[in-house]
Amino acid sequence: MTEIHRCTWRGMNGDPLYEAYHDTEWGVPEWDSRALWEKLVLDGFQAGLSWITILRKREAFRAAFANFDPEVVARFGEADRARLMADAGIIRSNAKIDAAINGARIYLDMRDRGEDFSTFLWGIVGDAPIQNAFTGMGDVPAQTPLAVDMAKALKAKGYKFCGPVIVYAFMQAVGMVNDHFVTCFRHEECKALGHRH
Repeated sequence: MTEIHRCTWRGMNGDPLYEAYHDTEWGVPEWDSRALWEKLVLDGFQAGLSWITILRKREAFRAAFANFDPEVVARFGEADRARLMADAGIIRSNAKIDAAINGARIYLDMRDRGEDFSTFLWGIVGDAPIQNAFTGMGDVPAQTPLAVDMAKALKAKGYKFCGPVIVYAFMQAVGMVNDHFVTCFRHEECKALGHRH
């Protein structure tokens, strides 16, 4: 039996949910605008928390936020805010909930002005994943100049909870940067996916 070598993330420790996320989602280039918006919202909810906390609550978030349909979320009002604040299945933060609702409105405004969310974000990284060659956690930065640029661009649109550290985690997750360690079995697999379909 061949041993599988994965990135050595703090907190993964054989957790099947975390390993499945690492093995099938993290670092895979995502081009779909709505999927990118969902991930940005979830990363905003992660602020100050660990990703595994959000990952364990992701299905509850999807249920609470109408499967991240921006058309629906943009219309959320006070009753929806109260419902979300009472939902123990998600992170109950007024500021983060308001940021998600506002983010849906911004997403739709961009779309209505002919600006595709995916094209906007991927344009910042040159429309192709950046291929890194890290060997361990000590090599991986918390943020990069491109993450700073993306955070500034998102904030200029009105998005919240999208500082450069959150944005770099987002970039890693959606494959804008391939930060799988070179010793990880997913590094070459994700590298091979590095173009828009």
